[in-house]
Amino acid sequence: MQLPSLQQGKLIQRYKRFLADIQLPNGEQTTIHCPNTGAMIGCATVGDTVWFSTSDNPKRKYAYTWELTETQTGDLICVNTQRANQLVQEALQNNWIAELSEYQQIQAEVKYGDEKSRIDFLLDEKCFVEVKSTTLLTEKGIGMFPDTQTLRGQKHLRELTSVANQGNRAVVLFAILHSGINSFQVAEQIDPKYAELCKTAQLNGVQMLCYKATFLRQDGVPTAMELVEPILFE
Repeated sequence: MQLPSLQQGKLIQRYKRFLADIQLPNGEQTTIHCPNTGAMIGCATVGDTVWFSTSDNPKRKYAYTWELTETQTGDLICVNTQRANQLVQEALQNNWIAELSEYQQIQAEVKYGDEKSRIDFLLDEKCFVEVKSTTLLTEKGIGMFPDTQTLRGQKHLRELTSVANQGNRAVVLFAILHSGINSFQVAEQIDPKYAELCKTAQLNGVQMLCYKATFLRQDGVPTAMELVEPILFE
């Protein structure tokens, strides 16, 4: 997936969830939009490099959008949560996810379930795929989801368990958007209920997949991402 043209700055602070102040290379300070409502643990440290895109929409209050963080240890993280589904859709279309390569028809945002949910992708009307953007890296180098309690995520696991019990295929696809993550665990210490529902879902046939994004650069600037590398779900 090609990224929009990116510029860089240094993070001063993130606040009110949707805003961040950065310092540009020329010393100027500006405010940008943060398209991530999560805790962003480890993704918003003061002094990190912020890679941002520019909108040409004159109605926007903030023209700049935070796309990637480059940490002071050199890891790249995609913090724009909208990119996760775009990456997965590209991967499905190109058969990069081996476990899901048998399907031909891809539908996005399809209503389903008793709790009035929307599945991220419905494949051939019989395989339900829920995407979870994962950016939390622990000190041991393990990626984890969620990074905060997620009632919405709990609901999705209940829905997928029901789907599997009805004889359909149900999949949770953790899209790993942090270059430093090489294995994955559910964050039981952050959301024990989500972890419990995840175990129940697996026992009922819900499949858990983890694929990691590869970041591509040109002249040092990130230009593209691809979701091609499977990693271990521990």
